[in-house]
Amino acid sequence: MIVIITSGQPSLNPRLVKEADALVDAGYEVTVIYQYWNDWGTALDKKLLAGKKWKAHLVGGSPITGKIQYLKSRLSFKIARFLLKKFGFKNALLEQAIGRCTPMLINKAKAIKADLYIAHNLAALPAAVLAAKKNKAKCGFDAEDFHRNEVSDNPSDLDVALKTRIEDKYLPQLDYLTTASPLISDAYKKLYPNKAPLTLLNVFPKQHLVKQKANDSPALKLFWFSQTIGINRGLENVIKAIGKKNVELHLLGNHDDSIRAYFTALASQSGLSQDHIHFYKPIPADEIFAFATRFDIGLATELSTPKNRDICLTNKIFTYVQSGLAVLASATTAQSAFLQQFPAMGVVYGQNDIQSLSLAIDNYANDRNLLANHQANASAYALNTLNWDYEKNKLLTLVHATLT
Repeated sequence: MIVIITSGQPSLNPRLVKEADALVDAGYEVTVIYQYWNDWGTALDKKLLAGKKWKAHLVGGSPITGKIQYLKSRLSFKIARFLLKKFGFKNALLEQAIGRCTPMLINKAKAIKADLYIAHNLAALPAAVLAAKKNKAKCGFDAEDFHRNEVSDNPSDLDVALKTRIEDKYLPQLDYLTTASPLISDAYKKLYPNKAPLTLLNVFPKQHLVKQKANDSPALKLFWFSQTIGINRGLENVIKAIGKKNVELHLLGNHDDSIRAYFTALASQSGLSQDHIHFYKPIPADEIFAFATRFDIGLATELSTPKNRDICLTNKIFTYVQSGLAVLASATTAQSAFLQQFPAMGVVYGQNDIQSLSLAIDNYANDRNLLANHQANASAYALNTLNWDYEKNKLLTLVHATLT
């Protein structure tokens, strides 16, 4: 039995879903413990979980089901954060302050007898370690981010200080540690020399998609997606770089009217026609690939600060590759190294360099053969190397070795 624990929701964590599916297909019995995060994720969960072979347990309630428990957990979480900020760090408060449902994740994980507990997201890490200790089992952690520097690089920042203490308390107790990029592995290796982090890229199963290139518009079509469309994600530079070009920008993610108005106003100020910027609400993760095939280029607009943004490789790039798109990536350290390792499928543009980004867009718009070649190379990488069918074998080998 393997228990996977997350402080998010399955539909909001494709990496967890891939892992659970791979382990079930390999013959393991798998149970996922998760918590409520938002309403649209809950709607997607209903469809996702209905077709899975692994079990899933929700803890901590939600605004709809278990509302009293949900409100109590929110209150306890806020009180713990307040006390830490007011009186300093106390070990007794770490678990209550790191996540709304961490105490409940701990209790639920302890109650399920398993051979291996795997945590996703830092607020689930204590649950995996403590459940493994209670049940004399093994535990692992998947660090999709460099967690202590997700929000800030300032050691005095509450988020940094809290996450640092959680990592220092629990990471040394792990039987294994996996990460989502080579540079995140390097960063954790420097902090914990006795650990040997294994990099599992954020790739996806082979999609075998047919590129559905639109022929009814000469406009170059750029695509960006995330769970949430928001400011200071690099999109402002994209809009300014597009300007009056014959280019469309397509944005997929949760958003409200104020965000739509913000980007629409910026587009108007930059000369981008309002009918050339499009917004889409979230769709199930496994439907994004087919959705993406209608576009030409995928945008990976990561910023270089805080540190996590500079060294992570998000699922955006790998979604674009699996969908046969060329990639326009900002020059973070991780993305620059990645496109050097897998050349001729995209272009790196200067960080916060609108002129560099504008030139890259022009080159694709004016040279459709270059665009087609980069798209073809992306598809080839997706077929041969950058796919979960290839990458998951590293996970299965690691799990087998840990359990035996």
